[in-house]
Amino acid sequence: MEKILTINNAKVSFENERNILEVIRKENIELPTFCYHSELSAYGSCRLCMIEVEGRGILPACSTPPEAGMKIKTNNEQIREMRKIIVELLLANHDKDCTACRKSESCQLQTLARKLGINRVRFKSVLKQEPKDFSTYSLVRDPSKCVLCGDCVRFCEEIQSVGAIGFANRGPNSTVCPSFGKNMNDSECVYCGQCVRVCPTGALTIKSEVSEVWNALSDPKKKVVVAIAPAVRASIGEVFGVPGENGTEAAGKMVSALRSMGFARVFDISFSADMTIVEEANEFVERLGNGGVFPMFTSCCPAWIKFVEQYYPDMLPNLSSCRSPQGMFGSIARKMLPENIEVQKEDLVIVSVMPCTAKKFEARRPELSMENRQDIDYVLTTQELARMIEESGLNFKELELSPFDMPLGFKTGGGVIFGNSGGVTEAVLRNVIHNKSADVDEVAAFDFVRGENGIREATVNAGGKELNIAVVHGLKNAREVVRVLRENPSKYDFVEVMACPGGCIGGAGQPVYKDMSVRKRRTKVLYDNDKTLELHKPQDNPYVQRVYDKYMEGKPGTHSAHELLHAPHFNRKRLTERPFPIYKPSKEKKLEIDVCFGTACIVRGAQKLLQQILEYIAEKDYKDNVEVDASFCFEKCSKGPLVKIADTVIEKCTIEAAKAAIDEKMR
Repeated sequence: MEKILTINNAKVSFENERNILEVIRKENIELPTFCYHSELSAYGSCRLCMIEVEGRGILPACSTPPEAGMKIKTNNEQIREMRKIIVELLLANHDKDCTACRKSESCQLQTLARKLGINRVRFKSVLKQEPKDFSTYSLVRDPSKCVLCGDCVRFCEEIQSVGAIGFANRGPNSTVCPSFGKNMNDSECVYCGQCVRVCPTGALTIKSEVSEVWNALSDPKKKVVVAIAPAVRASIGEVFGVPGENGTEAAGKMVSALRSMGFARVFDISFSADMTIVEEANEFVERLGNGGVFPMFTSCCPAWIKFVEQYYPDMLPNLSSCRSPQGMFGSIARKMLPENIEVQKEDLVIVSVMPCTAKKFEARRPELSMENRQDIDYVLTTQELARMIEESGLNFKELELSPFDMPLGFKTGGGVIFGNSGGVTEAVLRNVIHNKSADVDEVAAFDFVRGENGIREATVNAGGKELNIAVVHGLKNAREVVRVLRENPSKYDFVEVMACPGGCIGGAGQPVYKDMSVRKRRTKVLYDNDKTLELHKPQDNPYVQRVYDKYMEGKPGTHSAHELLHAPHFNRKRLTERPFPIYKPSKEKKLEIDVCFGTACIVRGAQKLLQQILEYIAEKDYKDNVEVDASFCFEKCSKGPLVKIADTVIEKCTIEAAKAAIDEKMR
């Protein structure tokens, strides 16, 4: 039976919409919101989407389910005034240095102020300037621009299951920050940057390297080369109004723009994506033949790698040791370009353009360096490249198309589809299962790994062996797959994980989007680009083979290939060597207590135990002489909660055991 309600005197049907806001937006009425995202739970904190429901008064549209017969008004004098007051109050507590803000062009606060006709703020400014957090290579946090919408907190928890940031304090002192008020670098942040994507203001932004790149381009001694990730061609056109189609036009115009800026060579990361597949497929086959560790996890996504390193270090052997395409490109370019383009090693500057903020962090990993210099000097996001094009005064739409430079600009379709969730798996299958034909229809036989679901499963026959495959995007989904593997280690043989929803096409460095159909369009661009190319299987790239012949003994898996194309992973469970102080003694310290706040101990009740210990210290009047800290990981995760009292670690600690140990040490 059709369900009908009335919106602004018009009859509207609805079916499976979760809330009134979705019904209203289906009718092309754009109610303002800060805290609503279709990907996240309804939160209802900003109150901007208030509507009038006949007989029920003013209600938030985002958290009110639709009911047949409802009569709704989305816009009247009372509602307009409420929205103005809300936005003005936010502006009164906001750093309004808008012209210098990185989010200025996409700032939701500015947009709402303009749409609501706000030309003055009637309330006294109560802004307290807070220091910015520049501690990471990927992100910048500016508390003075936070509107407490909670979008970043919910995405980090609900989609990524990381929880690196959360709400702290109450009332006018409320803030969003990492645990214990520490900086982002000391948190569990994996630098995926999705918090930046959903942040409606400039409270969270990408850490820019544009100035450093311009400085390098201006240095006459330097030769600056750049390589572009495949997902960038699927999105850069959105900024300049260039049709997406198959990405060829956008890629060609990017090459022209970069050459005009002064880059000596313009390459395609899809080349090293081809190389990644050749090397990773070889590793997979070797594991199959030698009884290696299974399942094998892909290692292309740096946010996923850090996630495993800090949450599941026991599963590091499951990770492929292959570098990501960016990592491989950097090492190969450092090796071959000084001779190829006639430049001294110290004068070669390598820049990559990525859809991803975690790539900035990855480029600074010490294992991705050569002769004490990082392989990739600077990482620009798609947004940063667009800004550089605008700064150059280039009319992107009118630029001629130019080809990538050889040999590191040649690619197959297998390298291009890396930018989509499932693309790595499909490219591996094209390599492992050697189809004789290079026909597009033949290659399309592997499209069963494509799709939008966060966890996708498939079974494929490879040389008579059934391979069970999982394709995952979103780290909460990855956590679920790991949970399943804990119970059934043989469930999968190969698992692809991308941290960002949709894969790299949904990376936080891409142009900001809210409409989920944008991801579908970008995905289609890359698969269509694959169809236009002559070669579709990475192992057919002739230039990849030439690089192997010259630098790596002619084939994957050799000693020299491991030196250039592989890298170790590390246990990052201990996030910092410094404990986080919870309570400092006011007099002479007689006793030090450390409570483990690692994930396993938190799950086993460490937070409650800490509170009980603090209450007991106050009750016994020990507080003048006891220091309490939160530490991260005593490396005994199965025996938590763990409490260290003086030099004794108590396993499976209870408050009774802690009390007894404290009393004994304080005698």
